[in-house]
Amino acid sequence: MLWLILSLLTALAVASQDAWVKKHFSHLTAYDMVAFPSLFGLPLFAVALPFVPVPPLDATFYWYFLISLPLNFFPFFLYMKAIRVSPLSLTLPYLAFTPAFMIATGHVFLGEMPNWWGLAGIVITCIGGYVLNLEPGRYSLLAPIKAVFKETGSWLMLIVSLIFSFSAAIGKKCILLSSPLFFVMTFFTVLSFLAVLMLLVLGKVRLQTFRDDWAKGVVAGLLFFIHALAHGFAISMVKASYMISVKRLSALIGIIYGRLFFKEKYMALRLVGAGLMVAGAVLITLWGR
Repeated sequence: MLWLILSLLTALAVASQDAWVKKHFSHLTAYDMVAFPSLFGLPLFAVALPFVPVPPLDATFYWYFLISLPLNFFPFFLYMKAIRVSPLSLTLPYLAFTPAFMIATGHVFLGEMPNWWGLAGIVITCIGGYVLNLEPGRYSLLAPIKAVFKETGSWLMLIVSLIFSFSAAIGKKCILLSSPLFFVMTFFTVLSFLAVLMLLVLGKVRLQTFRDDWAKGVVAGLLFFIHALAHGFAISMVKASYMISVKRLSALIGIIYGRLFFKEKYMALRLVGAGLMVAGAVLITLWGR
């Protein structure tokens, strides 16, 4: 199925972008980490935009489009801050909660409603989050719960997951009101331009930083472009929560990257926890009608 291939490609692009940005830009600020993929992805979106057919649009599309801008920029900043301050294996897996949150947002914006299988998926996802924070030698049942609030990247990513449940549902609404290619190219051209412009005007980033690391920035921008394009087409072909569940396999890929490139510890337990979280998210969409 094409949507599945595109969703898996999205997951790979997301995890690769996260690992690349963390490896090469984590010594900078979270603002720089947001700006690099945005700035170097902008030319790719902007160059393609003139060749994209413009579908009929109405006022509803424009309202949803405007709402989508802050719902994507703000969590993107929190996202980069999370992977900057905490291990990938303690941040990325929390994105698996997005399909659970989308039970509510999908119902409101897309008319989706879960059954008992969907509720079971939520429980499994939460258990995965619990297991994710277990550490050898710490047997207190409350220790992992406390770790969620103690680990900055973990609770930041939970907030990101919640906001993404809104942005994913509203983004699909925009796609349904236009077309996948038009929305992706238009939205990310505007979003990337405004994000970089705002960060420059506020003095949060410096142009010299981009000149020094332009080659690495090009890779970040390319991964961002692939991520956005594959996401847009995949989510247009299937229920939003279904696609997002497959996309969250990026958590498992991210954990592997965390081990290979950042020598993160406790990988066995974290793989089990991440696997449960993703399994719960998949269960929500496969049988949570």
